[in-house]
Amino acid sequence: MQFEVWAPQADRVTLRCGDATYPMERDPERPGWWAGEAEAGDGTRYGFAVDDGPVLPDPRSRRQPDGPDGLSAVVDHGRYAWRAEGAGPPLPGAVLYELHVGTYTPEGTLDAAADRLGHLVELGITHVELMPLCPFPGRNGWGYEGVSLWAVHEPYGGPEALKRFVDRAHERGLGVVLDVVHNHLGPSGNYLPAFGPYFTDTHHTPWGSAVNLDAPGSDEVRAFLLGSALAWLRDYRIDGLRLDAVHALADTRAYPFLEELAESVDALAAETGRPLFLIAESDLNDPRVITPRERGGLGLHAQWNDDFHHALHTALTGESQGYYADFARDPFEAIARTLTGGYFHDGTYSSFRGRHHGRPLDRARTPAHRLLGYSQTHDQIGNRAQGDRLSASLSPGLLACAAALTLTGPFTPMLFMGEEWAAGTPWQFFTDHTDPELAEAVRRGRRREFAAHGWAEEDVPDPQDPATRDRSCLDWSEPEREPHARVLAWYRALIALRHAHPDLTDPDLADLRVAHDSGARWLAFRRGDVRVVVNLGKEAAAIPLGTRPARVLAAWDDIPVPGPDGLLHVPGESCVVLEQE
Repeated sequence: MQFEVWAPQADRVTLRCGDATYPMERDPERPGWWAGEAEAGDGTRYGFAVDDGPVLPDPRSRRQPDGPDGLSAVVDHGRYAWRAEGAGPPLPGAVLYELHVGTYTPEGTLDAAADRLGHLVELGITHVELMPLCPFPGRNGWGYEGVSLWAVHEPYGGPEALKRFVDRAHERGLGVVLDVVHNHLGPSGNYLPAFGPYFTDTHHTPWGSAVNLDAPGSDEVRAFLLGSALAWLRDYRIDGLRLDAVHALADTRAYPFLEELAESVDALAAETGRPLFLIAESDLNDPRVITPRERGGLGLHAQWNDDFHHALHTALTGESQGYYADFARDPFEAIARTLTGGYFHDGTYSSFRGRHHGRPLDRARTPAHRLLGYSQTHDQIGNRAQGDRLSASLSPGLLACAAALTLTGPFTPMLFMGEEWAAGTPWQFFTDHTDPELAEAVRRGRRREFAAHGWAEEDVPDPQDPATRDRSCLDWSEPEREPHARVLAWYRALIALRHAHPDLTDPDLADLRVAHDSGARWLAFRRGDVRVVVNLGKEAAAIPLGTRPARVLAAWDDIPVPGPDGLLHVPGESCVVLEQE
C-alpha cells in the first residue's frame, strides 16, 4: 500500500507502519510531497516522522482509534456494504434538525442516535444536521475544537458508525448534513504545523494564526480542506455540509476558497446525481455568499439567518444585551423586516458593531429557502451562562408562537434537538480536555467571560465537570408528559402543514405581506392563501383579518374564525394558522 504526506519544508520523512519503519522518498511529480510503500490493510496503525521528530498522526488520517494524539489507522471504505440506495431530499422544502451526537442520548453514540431516528420521521423532519464529528481530546465536547478533518470521533463510534447512521437515515428518507469547521483547528492534538504551513501569521483570528488560504503554500492547504469536504460527501454519503463561521476565513485570493468549494461540490453532485448542498454560517449579511456563481456570487446554497433569530428572541424575551440591542428597539418591526427582506441589517447602522452592516438581498432573485430560520440553535443556547433554553423562561403558548413563526415562515426551518417538546434539560458548554493547563484555562476563561456580565462564579457551570455534559443530555421520558406532549403535537401539526401546503414553501420573499402592532404585541403575515397570526402579549388581541371566508388549519387555543366584523380574536400568548382565499 502507498502512503503519502505533504511536508514541503522537511529534509527527511519516515513512515512508521505496524512495527516497522520505512524511509519515504520525495515525489518528483508533486513538489513537497513524500511517498512510501508498506504492507497494510484496514485497521493498520501508522504515522509519519518529519526529520528526527516524533511519530505523528497523518494529517489526512481517516481514523484515530486512540484519539488525536495516537497513531492513525488505515480505513478501507470499500469494505462497508451500503444498504440504502439514492440520497436524502434536496434543500428546497426541507425541515432541518440540529443534533449533537454526544447529548442526543445518554449513550452519546452514533448508533444510539440512529435508534432515535423514528422520532424525527414522525416529527416530519427531512434532514438531520449533525454537529462536528472530527476527533477532539477526551470523550465529551461540542466538537468545534476538532482535529484530523477526515476522521470521526472514536467515542461516537468511528467511521463505521457514521456510515451506519447515514445508511439508516437514508432508509427512512432522511438526509444527513454535517457541520464542518475550516476556520480553525483545536489547540490540543493539532500537529499540522509540524508538516507544513497549514497556518499563517498573515492574518489573525479569535483562535490565533489563520488557516492558510492565501499565503505561500496555500494551494495545498486549500486542497486539504477541499479533499476533506468532498470525502464526507463521497465516502460517507453525507448530503450537505454546514460550514462553521465562514466570516472567519481570511482569504484575499481572487478565486475565494468558498467559491472553489461550492464549484467542487456542484461538480460532485452532477457526477453522482445527488442533490448535494452547502450551508454557510455567516454574520456578514452579504448576499454574495448565497448568490449563484454565474451572477457573480460565491455559489453556496444557503446560510443561517441569525437576524431572524435575534429579532424573534428579543420579541419573546425582552432581552437587549449585546447584539440584541439593535433588534430590541422594536422587535416586531425587526421580525417584519427579516420576514420580507431576509436580512435586518442590510446596510443599516449597527450599534453593536459601531458601523453600518450588511447589504440588501435581491428578493426577486433569491429564493427564500436559501436562508435558514430558527428560534434556537446550539450557539444561542450553549453560549448563555447556564445553557438555558427558551423553555426555561417562556410559557408553552409563547413557545408555540415561536414555532409558528419559524415553521410557517418563508425560510428553511431548523430546530435544535429537544426544542420540539420544550425540553426541560439545559444545553451547556462542556469540554473534556486532557491537558490540565488547557482545561484550567478554559474553566477560568468561561467564568471570567460571564463575570463581566454580573454572573457569580459558582453560577457558571464548570465545562470540565462531567455533570455539565450529563445535565445537557435529552430526557426521552419528557415527550410523554405534559406540557411537553402538547408542544410536540403542535410541532408535528405545523410541520405537516408546511409539507402539505405549497404556499408555505413558496420561495418568493417579495410576495409575503406582514402586519403588526408593536404595542399590542401581535404580528400576522400572509403567504398565498395562508394567514399566520401570533399574539405574544398577555392580553387577548382583536386582529383585523377581513371578512373573506376562512378556516382554521392549526391553532394553539380554541380560536374561532373572524366574524362579520372581520376581527380575529386571539387569546394572549397564542397563535393560529388559517386559510383564507
